[in-house]
Amino acid sequence: MSDMWIVINTVVAVLAVVIFIVRFHFNPVVSLVLGAAYLGLATKLGVTTTVDTITGGFGEIMADVGLLIAFGVLMGAVLQEMNAIQRLVGTLLKTFGAKRLPYALSLTIATLLQSIFLDVLLVISAPLARNLAPKIGKLGTARMATALAIGLECGIVFMVPGVAALALAGLLGVPLGKMMIYGLILIVPVVVISIAIMSFVFRRGWWSEDKDEQATPQLGHPAGSTPGMAELEQVDEPAGGGVVQKVRTEKETSLVVLLSPLLLALLLIATGAVLEVAEISIRVVEFIASPVIALLIGLIGTCLIARYNVGQKRVETALGRGFAESGQILILTGVGGSLAAMIKEAGLGEILGQYFTASSAAPLLMVWVIAAALHIAVGSVTISAITSAGILAPVAPLIGLDPVFIALAAGAGSLFAVHVTSNTFWLLQSLMGQSTRGTLKTCSVGVSVASVVAILLIMPMSFVL
Repeated sequence: MSDMWIVINTVVAVLAVVIFIVRFHFNPVVSLVLGAAYLGLATKLGVTTTVDTITGGFGEIMADVGLLIAFGVLMGAVLQEMNAIQRLVGTLLKTFGAKRLPYALSLTIATLLQSIFLDVLLVISAPLARNLAPKIGKLGTARMATALAIGLECGIVFMVPGVAALALAGLLGVPLGKMMIYGLILIVPVVVISIAIMSFVFRRGWWSEDKDEQATPQLGHPAGSTPGMAELEQVDEPAGGGVVQKVRTEKETSLVVLLSPLLLALLLIATGAVLEVAEISIRVVEFIASPVIALLIGLIGTCLIARYNVGQKRVETALGRGFAESGQILILTGVGGSLAAMIKEAGLGEILGQYFTASSAAPLLMVWVIAAALHIAVGSVTISAITSAGILAPVAPLIGLDPVFIALAAGAGSLFAVHVTSNTFWLLQSLMGQSTRGTLKTCSVGVSVASVVAILLIMPMSFVL
């Protein structure tokens, strides 16, 4: 089959996925599988090879990141149950002060809290951020909303254990420790520079409280507070049919203790990456520093602390919620792997490899453009990142370009133009008290600025690191 025919059919398959999701409102999982099946049959791989590639691609990506995603989401659910996030925001305010709070909150969300499912993290942190916004001045809502949007979206694509970062690393064969270190090197300047740019623009008159904010009741707990350590819950009395109040108590536990298992897991993964680069082999350390074992240790430690802090029943409730949240993420990541495997099997990598060299920025720019275009069409950061990386993943070994930069470029492109098709957009609008116009500024423009800043930093990184 001619190279042009393979390229045309790959383009058709990707466009078909977009059309199924946007126009016909098909589930993304179904759309990705249909796109992969079409590509296999259209490029004459045959029925057996097509089916084997779809299932094999799913299994391969699940083997790489399935447990990592599950452990990360479960850990986040338990941390949520202990109100660790609310307490962390209060600590950040006291430590950094009101003026630096947007930077501190955004960096913390982007780097430390990515084990928590994005929508859940947003619902927890947005009411706190909104209540704290008046403390940082006239542009408080604009700056806090922008900080939240940038921290949330950058975190899931650049920082382990963000779900998109895990999926990208798995698709491209990037060691998790390496993905975390390179992601950390990138995400800190991206967040700081992007928030600084948006704050500068807002101060020059690009924010109107009358048009960009909505006067709606504030949500969540008062600024700087956390849910009471002794909360009242209503339970049905078995015999009398009446309602009684039972005190639900939580023990006062240090925030450092609550977060210590998560910090330990991340430290272990980073240690393993450093030892690998230094070519130092210590078997015990290699075992506990492997990402799966490190996150398992973090999950067990978090559950033990939560059991002491809130009781076994609430731990079980949190774990059940975590399993429900992780299911869709796992399946979506898996079928993203199916499409990527089909693109590789069709031979697109060899074709594109003829046109690029490792000394050129063109492969990274192409990944960024593809991911950006897919995100504009589909509205999903994770889908666009996975699909764009899958298209060009076969190119990496042919041109000598380190796959970690393809992963970062795909993540950067998928951040471009978060808009009205994104659930994050509407949650930020309602929870932060913004109008649609205001949310277009803080979320759409703010995260797009981060996308552009990221690719401008990734390209020189690819030559230096």
